[in-house]
Amino acid sequence: MMKFTKQNFIFLVVGIIIYVVDIGVDIWVASKYFCQGQYSWSVSILCFRGLSSLITQIFSYEWFKDDWEGTDTGKKKWTFLVHLFQCGIFIRYWFALKYGYQAAFKQSSRGDAPETDPPNFIQKQAVDVVTDINMLKVFKTFLETTPQLFVQIYILMEQEHGKNNFYQYAAIIMSFFGISISMVDYQISLRKSLPDKEEFHVLPKLVYLFYKLLTTTSWIISISLITLLNVRSSVILLILLWICGFIWTLKQHTTFCKSKKMEYLYRTVVGIILIFTFFNIKGGKTKVCISIYYATHTVVTLGILFVYMFWKTSIIKEIHFTIVSIVTVLSLLLGIIFLVLYYKHFHPTVYCRSQIHSDGVDGREGQKDIVEINKFQNFIKQ
Repeated sequence: MMKFTKQNFIFLVVGIIIYVVDIGVDIWVASKYFCQGQYSWSVSILCFRGLSSLITQIFSYEWFKDDWEGTDTGKKKWTFLVHLFQCGIFIRYWFALKYGYQAAFKQSSRGDAPETDPPNFIQKQAVDVVTDINMLKVFKTFLETTPQLFVQIYILMEQEHGKNNFYQYAAIIMSFFGISISMVDYQISLRKSLPDKEEFHVLPKLVYLFYKLLTTTSWIISISLITLLNVRSSVILLILLWICGFIWTLKQHTTFCKSKKMEYLYRTVVGIILIFTFFNIKGGKTKVCISIYYATHTVVTLGILFVYMFWKTSIIKEIHFTIVSIVTVLSLLLGIIFLVLYYKHFHPTVYCRSQIHSDGVDGREGQKDIVEINKFQNFIKQ
């Protein structure tokens, strides 16, 4: 397990600030649309925020219950109340600051422990709690940020040329980077939390970031185009993609949650994530799955552009279809290039020892202990 550093602690503090600012921005944007009489946009933004908050609070509380199994019931009650008021993430940030400060500053001043010593408890706690937070941020990203991004792009395309404001373009660009960075943050935390994982250096981080950024950008623009053309067709497409993703998670027989209800909720959320980006939710080889996944995205993207090319309406001029199509195709092409580059040269070749055990027969001796050490050992290994 890699160590929690001072740099990780600084990023953690910045993450807390961004989280609080993001709440304020959502409220400000929703109130702005409401004052302009665009009630549907205002309600949609608040609904996305409420849905993502509800689901992340549910997962956060269930993880606390699992971690505190057998402890004082009073501790669980006040934790439940905090999560009920949608503030559970702040408890997790408090624990992250507590353990992160101890791991990054107090222990580093004493010098590193010898390699023969057992894994440091505080280091493990700091890494695990930050991994939980980043997992919740991934849920929030695809339950809230991505749908809100669709709304922003749709409003931008629907507006007449010349009425677009600079802040709208800036907000959309920042949202794209926010989605990609959340994936990178989780990948970093995942590698820290799993033993025998290779360290995520700067160059692999950048390659991974651009792979996610470019493929996601191309896909979201494509879906936005079909939404502008026909909202019903867009909804049907998204539902079909979610069904495919959900069925795939069922076939993978995931074991991330202890209860069946939570496992199905988890599979539902992963199905939503799979609409926008690829996740290897059980580890192992991904060459065939990821090839099918992005081949499907490529066919659908080119199909949408083809339909627009021969759709003789004034809407093509309004959104500068030529520029949009070039950006979409180039993003897709470059994204796939970065994808191939990452998986060929920078993907970790050494998996954690628990992966070897988890590939065996269910119920194998010792498997239960491995899962209890870290729930993410059975989760996403991209």
